[in-house]
Amino acid sequence: MKNKKIYPLFVVLFFLTNSSLIAQSLLDKLDSEFPDKPVYEIATFKMTRIGLGHSIETRKKGALEISLYNRYWNIPNFGGERFLADKVSTRYGLEYAFLDNFTVGFGYTNFDKISDGYLKYRLLKQQKGSKKTPISITLLQTISNRKTTNTGLYGKETSTNNNAFTSQVLIARKFNPDLSIQITPTFIYNTATATNDDPNTQFAIGFGGRHKIGGHASVVSEYYYVANPLKSIDTYNAFMVGVNWELSHLLLQFHITNARNYAEDTFITKTTHNFNFKDPNLHFGFNATFVLHTKKKKLK
Repeated sequence: MKNKKIYPLFVVLFFLTNSSLIAQSLLDKLDSEFPDKPVYEIATFKMTRIGLGHSIETRKKGALEISLYNRYWNIPNFGGERFLADKVSTRYGLEYAFLDNFTVGFGYTNFDKISDGYLKYRLLKQQKGSKKTPISITLLQTISNRKTTNTGLYGKETSTNNNAFTSQVLIARKFNPDLSIQITPTFIYNTATATNDDPNTQFAIGFGGRHKIGGHASVVSEYYYVANPLKSIDTYNAFMVGVNWELSHLLLQFHITNARNYAEDTFITKTTHNFNFKDPNLHFGFNATFVLHTKKKKLK
């Protein structure tokens, strides 16, 4: 009787062991065919700029951004007649992604006659899943050039090129599908200063955020604190609040700010108006960016 009871037990154990081995071999085969690929956070800010400054975002390889940034403001007792605003500053820009993580951009602003260019590299991406990376990091290096012409005592004109270099580390985290925050340590070197009391090197830190309010709309804001401001003129920390709206390949931004310049070294360190509703302190900004994909996606 004992042998009859033990025999079925061995049969059951045999089948259980074989089933476990077969299941394990199938799992190993699936793991080899479908490895554990990293899962990255996407669309932390949707746009390559938060509003004033750059976001951590870079475009896919082959993407060309064509941008038109406008800023409007009024002047007290302005003698001329303008529609909607007394003054307009416009920046024309091009940005091309040579790699998914590497972008080159150029721009020109008609108001202050500044040409600017930059290199942008995505160093680290926020990662989900088993191997978590809590933040994204992008490196940005910009250069701006302002050409000024001076007339001497005998009417002879001389031109000088004032260059400024801005280095930034963009650090951001997407906390949930609706909220993203960015911190931007900034170092600025200016080849020319107004007086000997003004520093050639300045340090600043930027704070930016995005909160999604709809399927294609979000509220954004930025603030830059300058540790060692200029002494020759009164300056204020740049601030912006606005709304971003996504329309397929066309991206629109509407904001109000106390900054009227576009190059990083100018709007961070040379904003001469406080943020309030007194003319000409408040500026209305309208940015339009069109993204053109020059590389065709490969079908798998």
